[in-house]
Amino acid sequence: MDGYNIGDRIVYPNQGLGIVEDIQIEDYYGQRFHIYHVRILTNNTLVLVPSSNAAEIGIRKPVSEKSIEKIFRFMQNGIVDVTMNWKGRYKEHVNLMKTGEIYDMALVLKSLYYLNLIKPLSFREKKMMEKAKELIVSEISEVSALPCEEIEDKLMDSLSLCFESISARVDS
Repeated sequence: MDGYNIGDRIVYPNQGLGIVEDIQIEDYYGQRFHIYHVRILTNNTLVLVPSSNAAEIGIRKPVSEKSIEKIFRFMQNGIVDVTMNWKGRYKEHVNLMKTGEIYDMALVLKSLYYLNLIKPLSFREKKMMEKAKELIVSEISEVSALPCEEIEDKLMDSLSLCFESISARVDS
């Protein structure tokens, strides 16, 4: 069987980091399936995932250390294209969060951070921005073995650098 092994750390979309605790073969409707028993670290939930659906769900290994610097560079550079139509923007962000890809979550965080500088966010968007930040911070913290607080500070500093000209206009 390819895929993951017991003890592997994985990222479960919209849930965050998890560990494959067990892999069992189970029978359903006369067919045998390899089932990953994944423990989600943030809330200690056990999720059962058929190995054949893992890729479709978006389960993946954490990013490499090399990718971390790319993420911080992305957060520091340039302005994002933000749709001002709330409904379309929210739907786009929900779809990006569902992928579980760290770059998609970084795009959501960056665009909502930018939007928050120019106008108040809705309750849902505030929650989504916090969730994206939490997922990014926890994954980078796991990969880099640095405390979450340090990663969050660095992430927010990167965003502040990116949009310092906008925040200066808003503050004045």
